[in-house]
Amino acid sequence: MLEISLHILDIVENSTRAGATTVTIDITEDTARDILSLEIRDNGSGMSEDVLRKVIDPFFTTKTVRSVGLGLPMLAQAAETAGGRITVESKGGEGTRVAADFKLSHIDRQPFGDIAGTLVTLIAGNTEVNFIYRHEHNGKIYVLDTREIKKEIEDIPINHATVLAFIREHINEGLAEIGAEA
Repeated sequence: MLEISLHILDIVENSTRAGATTVTIDITEDTARDILSLEIRDNGSGMSEDVLRKVIDPFFTTKTVRSVGLGLPMLAQAAETAGGRITVESKGGEGTRVAADFKLSHIDRQPFGDIAGTLVTLIAGNTEVNFIYRHEHNGKIYVLDTREIKKEIEDIPINHATVLAFIREHINEGLAEIGAEA
């Protein structure tokens, strides 16, 4: 994965497979501190302590279709390559928190990629999940909360093409307003 948005897609897909009904994605860009922070929290089934200890190992996976699990190890490598680190916290039955920090100006930090496209893909494919996306850039904050959108659109499905186009535009405009890189 060569973009942060693809890491987000992978981690959040794990959250939805774990039965999460709410997923929160927080991105903080702080140029004064030269840090980019990514945090994904869910209320899914969580992981046992044994699985949690192995989760960064690329040769470990809980999936039965393949014998490697590369999502978290690749995010860990991306963070470490850019002068950062990853932490994973989880508790069975309570959910998971994945946090990665990067040196914002590091030459090897991956670009954001298409954050709006990633979020639209996640929303379209997981209509029952509530997504809260918060992006802070030097103190300015943009928030997208699908619970609010679902209230406003009432009987129209959130994965309706017109709604998804609105969401994509809303994200892109919101990020531009706060001066975010994405």
